Amino acid sequence: MDVATASAKTPARRRDRHSRPFRKPQPQEIWGWIFVLVPMLLFLTFVIIPVVMAVVLSFTDYAVIGDAAWVGLENYRRIAGDPIFLLALRNTAIYTLMFVPLGVAVSLGTALLLNRNSRAVKLFRTFFYIPVVASTVATATIWYWLLNPQSGLFNIVLGWFGINGPAWLYDSKWAMTAIVLMSVWSGFGTNMLIYLGGLQGIARELYEAVRIDGANAWQTFRYITIPGLSRTTFLISTLLIIGAFQVFDQAYLLTKGGPGNSTLTVVYYIYNQGFGGLKMGYASALSFVLFLIIAVFSLINFKLTSRSQS
Repeated sequence: MDVATASAKTPARRRDRHSRPFRKPQPQEIWGWIFVLVPMLLFLTFVIIPVVMAVVLSFTDYAVIGDAAWVGLENYRRIAGDPIFLLALRNTAIYTLMFVPLGVAVSLGTALLLNRNSRAVKLFRTFFYIPVVASTVATATIWYWLLNPQSGLFNIVLGWFGINGPAWLYDSKWAMTAIVLMSVWSGFGTNMLIYLGGLQGIARELYEAVRIDGANAWQTFRYITIPGLSRTTFLISTLLIIGAFQVFDQAYLLTKGGPGNSTLTVVYYIYNQGFGGLKMGYASALSFVLFLIIAVFSLINFKLTSRSQS
């Protein structure tokens, strides 16, 4: 009788347990929500809200001073026939085609050289990472001196071999190359560390196996190192593509988009339209076109990398 009564009361107890009000959270849970809430509020304040505002502004004619006038898709129609934007897009594409392969090659080559355990190697890793933490203004000042056509180190070294160095920043044929060189030098330290992590994640047994099979250094690099770094290369190349289409500091500090708009980039053009011409609506529309371009190229890079991995 007691057993039956206890079994009859069990469902009711279970119902009572499930129908209880929300329990008081523990201190650890409260602090956990606080730590999650703070970055989410920052993300909402400085990312989501500005993006939504930019979307709205892209359909208006807004000049900061005065009220915004709704123009619909007029800003986007104007982009299609804007020759300066097309020139800036062409310059940015050229910069990307030069910057991304060179950035990958320099980062990977440096990582291969420094993939050793010694104090000297650790010291060189630190040296190579210093340009990353240096300010862009300081980096641009250094490169402005290096690329000086009369007293710059580049042209002095070229003169040792009987070569007349170009006027790097003042020649439309070489200005973009100068910006690419500065960008690669100032940012390859981060990608070098990522590649080092990828190299150390490749099993040592694979290298030992190919040595036993008689593979040379090139075959080892081609059939073991490159496939082992495929995901790392995808990450780095994607970051480089995104960074290339957003290039601004280097062109602004070194050449101001010149000579003859030869280094005018899309972001620099957006900056000129928004803060120089006070055309915030048109600048917002340009920004979303740039976002779509970056998304398309990132997707293409993903497809190509996935195909090579398969």
